[in-house]
Amino acid sequence: MKRMQWMVGTLVASLIGFSAAAGAQDLPKITIAMSGWTGFAPITLAKETGIFKKNGVEVEIKKMPTSNRHQAMAAGEVQAIATTVDTHILYASSGVDVTQVLVLDSSHGGDGIAVRPPIATVADLKGKQVAVQYGGVPQFWLAYVLKKNGLSIADVQTSNLQPSDAANAFVAGQFDAAVTYEPYLSKVREAKANIVVTSDQTPGVIIDTLAFQPDFIKKNPKVVDAVVKSWFEALEAIKADEKKAFELMGKDVNQTPEQFAASARFVRWYDKPMNQDYLSKTMPAFAKEVQDVMLDAKLIRRAPPSLEAMATTDFVK
Repeated sequence: MKRMQWMVGTLVASLIGFSAAAGAQDLPKITIAMSGWTGFAPITLAKETGIFKKNGVEVEIKKMPTSNRHQAMAAGEVQAIATTVDTHILYASSGVDVTQVLVLDSSHGGDGIAVRPPIATVADLKGKQVAVQYGGVPQFWLAYVLKKNGLSIADVQTSNLQPSDAANAFVAGQFDAAVTYEPYLSKVREAKANIVVTSDQTPGVIIDTLAFQPDFIKKNPKVVDAVVKSWFEALEAIKADEKKAFELMGKDVNQTPEQFAASARFVRWYDKPMNQDYLSKTMPAFAKEVQDVMLDAKLIRRAPPSLEAMATTDFVK
């Protein structure tokens, strides 16, 4: 009991700004590429509260469009990427090898397709103008939803907009439909728009993971281990002081703690047992299904060299 109290106390101290000195290990600084998606927020929390530093790793966060992250990785500008399984497959198919080491979150209503009357069903999207980000999960998820409803992405007219821009344009009266995610989807919800489908109706399809390049993992296993450990500690910090955590995570995306809490309702963060189960049991079959959808929708031209090599359980055991 005393040991547990000490651990919780340490996490709370971290949450209010405590930053322990890095250990004796001389670990390099790394940069993680990601977006403002609510599911990634514990990464920001781990940085802002000193959890990464406590575990002996210096982390910089770079917000950038999905389509630019693998190019930045190939150029050595970033060492890790937080994004969806389908996007990692896109990267690997284009020649940037990545290995997923950690499941971050799954979307349970955090992604949605907003529509205008008279559109009432997914089938009604045929021939309509849809704002959707290319080369990322919005485009993949749109293709997945359309396929499940007897259509293909070729049956709609798409325009490439970032999720935040898609939400803003839709609320401003542009496009017949828009694909976006939290925290931007909240703006669409507040405008009382009709959301014809959310990720809550496609459970397990929008899954975010953290990946490094295979060579980096081989040369820097302690760095990877420190990052993974910090994620799990950030989740414990949220449990220890949710109000303060939501304040810090919301501030990063210009949300109040209350607004962030509303966004977080649609996200499920993955702890260590969930990671162990997903990476060992679910990932292999799911990755194959995602690959097939992407090939069918022509989102990728060819399959990655090896789906099996794209994930490891080594750091969540």
